[in-house]
Amino acid sequence: MTDTVLVLNAGSSSLKYQLIEPDSGKSLADGTIEQIGEPSSSVADHGAALQAAFEALSADGIDLKTCGLVAVGHRVVHGGAVFYRPTVIDDAVIARLKHLSMLAPLHNPPALDGIDVARRMLPDVPHVAVFDTAFFHDMPAAAATYAIDRELAQKWHIRRYGFHGTSHRYVSEQAAEFLGLRWDRANQIVLHLGNGASASAIAGGRPVDTSMGLTPLEGLVMGTRSGDIDPGIIGYLCREADMSIEDTEVMLNRHSGLLGLAGERDFRALRQRIESGDSTAQLAYDVFIHRLRKYVGGYLAILGRTDVISFTAGVGENAAAVRLDALRGLQGLGIEIDEDRNAQPANGARRISTDDSSVAVLVVPTNEELAIARDCLIAIEA
Repeated sequence: MTDTVLVLNAGSSSLKYQLIEPDSGKSLADGTIEQIGEPSSSVADHGAALQAAFEALSADGIDLKTCGLVAVGHRVVHGGAVFYRPTVIDDAVIARLKHLSMLAPLHNPPALDGIDVARRMLPDVPHVAVFDTAFFHDMPAAAATYAIDRELAQKWHIRRYGFHGTSHRYVSEQAAEFLGLRWDRANQIVLHLGNGASASAIAGGRPVDTSMGLTPLEGLVMGTRSGDIDPGIIGYLCREADMSIEDTEVMLNRHSGLLGLAGERDFRALRQRIESGDSTAQLAYDVFIHRLRKYVGGYLAILGRTDVISFTAGVGENAAAVRLDALRGLQGLGIEIDEDRNAQPANGARRISTDDSSVAVLVVPTNEELAIARDCLIAIEA
């Protein structure tokens, strides 16, 4: 019987699941349970959500007891400095993850809730945590270090951790394979553009910089997150607008980015408003593109030689205008987009640069769930 892994991604009010054959990459079933714990929902908590997921799998003809399940993989956003490899979960790991929740109070607690429920409901298979931060653990110190008081940073574990690491690693591997390059020799920029967005510079399979930092708030403009701001803004708002630290964190994480600028975080709706002449939507888009180009330019300088730039995730894979505008006019840097190729619908990995472009530009669909499933096998076989 072929081995399978159940991958779970628990958010504060959602649970995504997928049953995968790691060797073949085949997805046997997947789904999302939303509005967990909300007043209008019949799904009271993560236990009820996981039960609903099991019922949905059963309705698809899948019995987790007889489908060759060898592990359950859990996406955990923040591993801190402690966890940077796929890790089999036990009570000691749970205790350390609870301590790390101070670094990711919006992300790690829901993951821990999902792990707790899943371990109780599936006690006979190993559970493995796979961390968003792991790929960036060994970034050069110059890229990982904030220029703040050194002792304070050491005491409170303040550094640039980076996120979406599973996606950046997977996409960079796929891009190298697509182009017939060795991953450990290729220099790459990966642009993971979704509601959350991040960029990375990868030299010879090793990340040398990334846009997100201590938290997923730093970097690019996102759906609801501000990305880079002057940190003085926080103190200014606390003093002058009488906002608490909690108020500012909520504003920067949930009411900023495209939503804060235009009241809209969906790129399709934003484009429709732009096409109808909405100047507010146009400015939001322009700010997004400006920040994206700024990071691309910075990473081109850091890498020195770049072989490939890859777009991935919901916006990166589907928004042709974003790809074109992000790299428009960069022929002098060896980047030339073929507008006809770029306009074609996404269908697997594909090249959207011209044949003469010295830097290949690709669209590479991400598959974090498959990467997590394969990491689970590494962990349980170690």
